[in-house]
Amino acid sequence: MNDHKTTSVPLWQQLQAVAQALAQVRRGVSGTAALDAVPSSLRPGVQALLFQALRQLGRAQALRAQLASRAPAPLPDALLCTALALAWDPENAPYEPHTLVNQAVEAAKNTRSLQMQANFLNACLRRFLRERDALVKATDNDVHAQWNHPEWWVKRLQKDHPEYWQDILRANNQAAPMTLRVNTSVISRDALKTDWENHGLSSQAVGEQALVLTQAHGVRDIPGFAEGLCSVQDAAAQCAAQMLLKDLAPVGQALRVLDACAAPGGKTAHLLELLNDKSEVTALDIDPQRCERIVQNMHRIGRAAKVIAADAAQTKTWWDGQQFDAILLDAPCTASGIVRRHPDVRWLRREADIDKLAAIQKNLLKQLWPLVKPGGRLLYCTCSVFRAEGENQAKTFVEHNTNARLLPSLGHLRPQSRATSAVLTDNLSGDHDGFYYALLEKLPAS
Repeated sequence: MNDHKTTSVPLWQQLQAVAQALAQVRRGVSGTAALDAVPSSLRPGVQALLFQALRQLGRAQALRAQLASRAPAPLPDALLCTALALAWDPENAPYEPHTLVNQAVEAAKNTRSLQMQANFLNACLRRFLRERDALVKATDNDVHAQWNHPEWWVKRLQKDHPEYWQDILRANNQAAPMTLRVNTSVISRDALKTDWENHGLSSQAVGEQALVLTQAHGVRDIPGFAEGLCSVQDAAAQCAAQMLLKDLAPVGQALRVLDACAAPGGKTAHLLELLNDKSEVTALDIDPQRCERIVQNMHRIGRAAKVIAADAAQTKTWWDGQQFDAILLDAPCTASGIVRRHPDVRWLRREADIDKLAAIQKNLLKQLWPLVKPGGRLLYCTCSVFRAEGENQAKTFVEHNTNARLLPSLGHLRPQSRATSAVLTDNLSGDHDGFYYALLEKLPAS
């Protein structure tokens, strides 16, 4: 069992906070924002339990439907589903199921708005303990219970990835590892790996510049992080800067590069690490507060970018008229490829979001393409596994722009996890999130 007993905070108090955060997510609040409201002393344990509950929420909701003919009010329902999500599978439960049930009831008794529901919650959960095997079996054919994703999401994956949809869903339900990008402009990956080993940190090399920690650590405890020798970034996300700049120009040539949707600045930093000091990087983001994060990230690695708070699609408001050698367009998307790291996303998204976001992506491509120099490149990417936000988008763009040529690209990278031992054809080796990449070259005017 993955025990959280290292904390001195009572379990009922953590479950109380998890239920409140889950109720927030169900109202449409992001998991990040819900956790920000949790006291810092509680947050690490609450986040671990919330993420596990979100990964098992489909099963929990199916079990709750077996136990209660009508859904309770939002907060007691959130506490009931939290307990069921964490306790239904004893082999993977963070605590012994009887302990979870006892502490969930204690959480209700210690929450003023839940005290009237404590007996109801106790009755449901005691019945669950008595009839667990039968109740679980009764929910086994429920799509939500089986895959812990909305049914529309499962159907979309079956359509988009008929060979791999089950592997994608299994990977989504695993916790993502902590992956860092080595700043190879100042230290080699092997040298940093050895330094970590000398400090007791074990890691595995993945891709060109990534190290995956065997055990996650706080960034302040990772040697070299504060000095800008490494940055937290998934292995699939690290492909962006590498692919955009590879063989783009002779070594030493100054390049003008745009990161069009840059916050929080991970890919901007990677571009700067790969470019020479004569090159110029402009980082755009629509949110001024998120632009501050970009500036902070650049400061940590000791490099500078021109950071602008603006809507990338409104080019007249920020563009100086000089075309770019390369543009990175990491477009807004459903984030369906990174649900290992953000398990709330599957429950926050609606199927209609795909078409809405695809329209934004299409417009960004249209507005930014004129800003690319003839012979230059635009890398279109999304952290999505849905084809409407990936392959279909790029294919349509090339069909409608005769001066655009699709260069060899990674296409759809499907998430895969060490925990499931899934190695999917055409994927990168190792553990990574889901992404889509299309590298577009602008042909010179004939």
